[in-house]
Amino acid sequence: MNTHTQALRFSEATIRQVRLDCNRAMNRARFCPQRSEILQIRCIDNHLETDHDFGNQLWYFEGVGVDELDRRHAVYGVVEYSTQYGLNELVEDGVFTTEGQRERFRSLYEREVQKPDWRRPLHRYAAASIVAISVIWLCYILVRSVSV
Repeated sequence: MNTHTQALRFSEATIRQVRLDCNRAMNRARFCPQRSEILQIRCIDNHLETDHDFGNQLWYFEGVGVDELDRRHAVYGVVEYSTQYGLNELVEDGVFTTEGQRERFRSLYEREVQKPDWRRPLHRYAAASIVAISVIWLCYILVRSVSV
């Protein structure tokens, strides 16, 4: 958890919505909604919305899931939101049986959040390739239309 999210205070409505989405994720994971419970929720990543980019939030939750055979399981969940025009929109959620599985989800999340860096050679080569192919295609169309 970064220090920025430790200092944030979220509204009661936000916490209530996150808890509802956590319960919905547990239900989708086929745990009984009446007997399962969420024990803890916390925001572990919060990128604020800017004039040029949407924001996003990543919430972790821990709980106890009760399956259809009445067995209790420790569960580790995640809920991801995109913040657009001040509203949180649910992007993805997941329920995992180990913390390691949940951390693998977080590594995918962090890769998505990173923006393209044009200083990387591969990104520059890709952009140059697209421009070159476009120029070649336009020249081909022009030559073909002139010869007809």
